[in-house]
Amino acid sequence: MRTLRIAMAQIDPTVGDIAGNMRLIKSRIKEAKKAGADLVAFPELAVTGYPPEDLLLKPRFVSDNRRALDEIAKECAGLVAVIGYVGQGSEGGGKPQGGSVVVAGEYELYNTAAVVADRRVIARYSKWVLPNYGVFDESRYFHPGRQVALMTIRGVAVAVSICEDIWSPDGPTPLQAAAGAEVIVNINASPFHIGKSRTREQMLATRARENGVILAYTNMVGGQDELVFDGGSMVLDQTGEVITRGKEFAEDLILADLAVDAVARTRMVHGRRKRFTAAMAEAVERVTIKTLQRPARRPRTVSPLECPLEDSDSVYCALVLGVQDYVRKNRFRKVAIGLSGGIDSALTAVVAVDALGSDNVLGIFMPSPYTSVESAEDVAELSHRIGIEYRTIPITAMFQSYRDALASVFQGEAVDTTEENLQARIRGNLLMAYSNKFGHLVLTTGNKSELSVGYATLYGDMAGGFAVIKDVPKTMVYELARLRNLRGPSHVIPKRTLDRPPSAELRPNQKDEDSLPAYAVLDPILQAYVEENRSIEEIVAAGFDRATVARVVALVDGSEFKRRQAPIGIKVTHRAFGKDRRMPITNGYRNS
Repeated sequence: MRTLRIAMAQIDPTVGDIAGNMRLIKSRIKEAKKAGADLVAFPELAVTGYPPEDLLLKPRFVSDNRRALDEIAKECAGLVAVIGYVGQGSEGGGKPQGGSVVVAGEYELYNTAAVVADRRVIARYSKWVLPNYGVFDESRYFHPGRQVALMTIRGVAVAVSICEDIWSPDGPTPLQAAAGAEVIVNINASPFHIGKSRTREQMLATRARENGVILAYTNMVGGQDELVFDGGSMVLDQTGEVITRGKEFAEDLILADLAVDAVARTRMVHGRRKRFTAAMAEAVERVTIKTLQRPARRPRTVSPLECPLEDSDSVYCALVLGVQDYVRKNRFRKVAIGLSGGIDSALTAVVAVDALGSDNVLGIFMPSPYTSVESAEDVAELSHRIGIEYRTIPITAMFQSYRDALASVFQGEAVDTTEENLQARIRGNLLMAYSNKFGHLVLTTGNKSELSVGYATLYGDMAGGFAVIKDVPKTMVYELARLRNLRGPSHVIPKRTLDRPPSAELRPNQKDEDSLPAYAVLDPILQAYVEENRSIEEIVAAGFDRATVARVVALVDGSEFKRRQAPIGIKVTHRAFGKDRRMPITNGYRNS
């Protein structure tokens, strides 16, 4: 019986840290070799990290990436490694599917997988389908590949593809299967959003079944600016059944022995083998790898089948990993958070503690004349429960000094949001002063609902370096807070913080719902408009009040200038502000 032992190295590389990524890849190659793997697969662009963005415009960066691959290859003896890196020039392949030879330009770049064995690169595959939507803009940098490589490893026909190639039913997968591939190794940097893992697994099952191949899907893990890669690497057999699934939001080395003979039997029964034509042959490079050594007998192995996380759990894990990696990879040690006694700052603080440890999180409480006694008590109680230090800096005197300085200018004018924003900006100044003096990264605490409608103050509560819950709607903030309370031996977020009506406490008896629709109404409207691009008419037809919808849409459209100046934050929804949604600030189009 033919078997192939595959290892999937689910690693957390750092964009631009080529030397560090090289060390990480080498260490996982050694682990895979020790585990008796015939083949080890690494994520897409593992050498450079993903996405490298305009680093790709630096010729030296591309050259350094190529030299690192040569160094990594020296570790590859006794097994095959599939490693994502940036290919250049002829490394993109010279034969387009079904056509004449194309000579690649010297400065053309490719999103490439190197197949390494016997301490050298023996084949390459460059990504065919370049995503150019949402957070992806690969067409800005890369040219599409022109060839597929079909390797014979221990008598098993193995092909390689990269991320989007497997998502497209018209991508290279049918060609690879028709050429005889029994196993397809697909390497990925597939970022997280709610529900993505389910969609991904359903797509992979479909692709495996319709092509009659075993799919080994290796995904990246870790945080990169606003993106979080969730891992969850998996192997699916030719019927679409998941054989093994790796951890989510954690590094992992997933092992599986693939029973390859079953592929041929399934194809015979179901007739899934596609006709291989002469035109197809133009795009296929065949390579036989003969240098592997395997013990005469070895016990069968397969990593545990990890259970997929529920949506709320996955969002919380994404927030924790996103904070952890942003702080670590940007060489911060500690963070500071403005604590208000409200649910947003409480959740942000708890996520930060789970990511960094309580010793590395500082809370700063800045009461104004309108701060309630309950808020002060809740800040103290939260800080005690999660074990962080917090400091109190009253702003009443500073606020009054601002009002005194502006008294002659504002004479005769009614008190309005100007005075409210002054308080927020004083707090922002204090947080940034603390950051400047002690080097703490300031984590902002605003949620997606507030940011959508502009219920936030430029240079005030928007001041900071990283926005933890920027893409988390207010209703989900409460959901995540309750979830986290159920995780530990005791509740970390005080019950009163969860139960009190949300308030900015910038004027007497203020409540969020004085200025906004109830969040239970607001959030579905925002999802329809921001994430689903629905018109006012479509949203009203779904059962919402027309005046409310029109008002919310106007607030969203009028707040783009604020969002453009907000710190980056972690993407968890299908369409986040930032790379996902790029609207012009100067915009004469009205959704009426």
